[in-house]
Amino acid sequence: MPRYLTLLSGYFFGIISFCQAHPTSDSLALQRLQTTVNQLQTSSFVRNGTAAVSVRRVRDGVALLDVNAHLSLPSASTLKLVTTATALAVLGDNYTFRTVLENDGTIRDSILTGNLYIRGSGDPTLGSNRFAEFADAPTLLRTWREMVQGAGIKQIRGSVIGDATVIQSLPVPNTWVWGDIGNYYGAGLSGLNFNENLYRAVFKPAKTVGQPAGLLRTEPATPFLQLQNNVRTGPAGSGDEVIIYNAPPSSQVFLEGTVPTGVNEFGVKGSLPDPAFFTAFSLHDQLTRAGIFVNSLPQSIGPGRIGAPVAAGTPPITPVAKRHPLHLHTSVPLSEIARLTNHQSINLYAESLLILAGNALAKTPVNTEQAVQQLTRFWQSKGVDLSGFRPKDGSGLSPVGALTAANLSGILAAMSKEKSFLPFYDSIPVVGESGTVKSLARGTSAVGNVRAKSGTIEGVRAYAGYATSADGELLSFTILVNKYNPGSLKGVMGYLEQIMAQLTTLKVNE
Repeated sequence: MPRYLTLLSGYFFGIISFCQAHPTSDSLALQRLQTTVNQLQTSSFVRNGTAAVSVRRVRDGVALLDVNAHLSLPSASTLKLVTTATALAVLGDNYTFRTVLENDGTIRDSILTGNLYIRGSGDPTLGSNRFAEFADAPTLLRTWREMVQGAGIKQIRGSVIGDATVIQSLPVPNTWVWGDIGNYYGAGLSGLNFNENLYRAVFKPAKTVGQPAGLLRTEPATPFLQLQNNVRTGPAGSGDEVIIYNAPPSSQVFLEGTVPTGVNEFGVKGSLPDPAFFTAFSLHDQLTRAGIFVNSLPQSIGPGRIGAPVAAGTPPITPVAKRHPLHLHTSVPLSEIARLTNHQSINLYAESLLILAGNALAKTPVNTEQAVQQLTRFWQSKGVDLSGFRPKDGSGLSPVGALTAANLSGILAAMSKEKSFLPFYDSIPVVGESGTVKSLARGTSAVGNVRAKSGTIEGVRAYAGYATSADGELLSFTILVNKYNPGSLKGVMGYLEQIMAQLTTLKVNE
């Protein structure tokens, strides 16, 4: 008969549940794991915060250990596991994005009378340099230019238009903070993304600490941005201490902070406020350099656009049904996008997959809040208890989003029943070997036996994924540490590595 042992810790409201479906030989290992978690919670590192742990046996979802597992806490980037799991389960691992170069006019005597469009599908990888066999931004721009030339076009009496209308959600979730969204990791989502919606601001540090650092250029060129440079020179070796303040759809950018002295140049990555306009601008420039005259300024259509004034005589926007394709670009499969999302923790990719899954579930375009609602209903329909589940985005960058450790370990256990589970499992980094956990738990049994997605925002350290037990059972687990004391991360990490190693010592077969 099942028996459940519930132990009350002496700390706050912390409730530790130590559960066994049947008596097994691993009771001592479970007790050691429980003791380690309890020690973390009562340590000086987390005395004023919360440590939450949930461990489940995947094949039947039985909870083996719950510590503060039903408290809603910030998930940080472990939320990406929920987003990628949902996208894979809903759309399948072979799903691809399709971006179309098309026109809406007539071509006569080498003149296109009409507009040239780049119609996006929300592909977050378009023009990225992360994929060896897929075109990066410069290659894709050349390909599009060659397609225009191949169609015999030498002049365009219209505009180059970035069409981002496939996504109707505003670019940035409304709970992201001002200090994040102008930086590369805060890049907003567009229906037409390009080069991960990034640019580099390149500075010339002064030779003296405290003196202004000159802004040399942006890469690629972004003349449509109004850059106010307040960056100064910091100590040698101090690294990137620049914060870029910008929010879509504004073209005004404020550059604050420091770059290190002792180097000739120093680059910092920022986010583009209107990626669809940037794509149109870049193709317009590519065509012009190749001698193809475009008589109107580039434009973008869709939410969050800055665009440019539309010149008199520019042809009106034409519905998709009446356009003529010139080139189709297909993305890498969704399985590969999920792998990059979880290995490199790319926020833009996660936000795209959230909206993609939400659109598919709702069968209509949704915004971020509606996509989260669709995601929640999906996992509830699979029998997962989502009490306390309240994310605000798909990436975990929002500091006010939250979930419980039990929510996440429950979704991970339920995902094992989906057809796309193996691609999802393979998308998660291996402790001690790959991704953001490559240097974690070296020299312990966790290496090679635990797959984990890390999560970090201020005051939060989290890990979630799967562990293989000593008797070959697959376990799902979530560890959330919230509001650990400043300066104590090294001590916290010692406990977290110990917990992951102890998961592999459990024996949970009946």
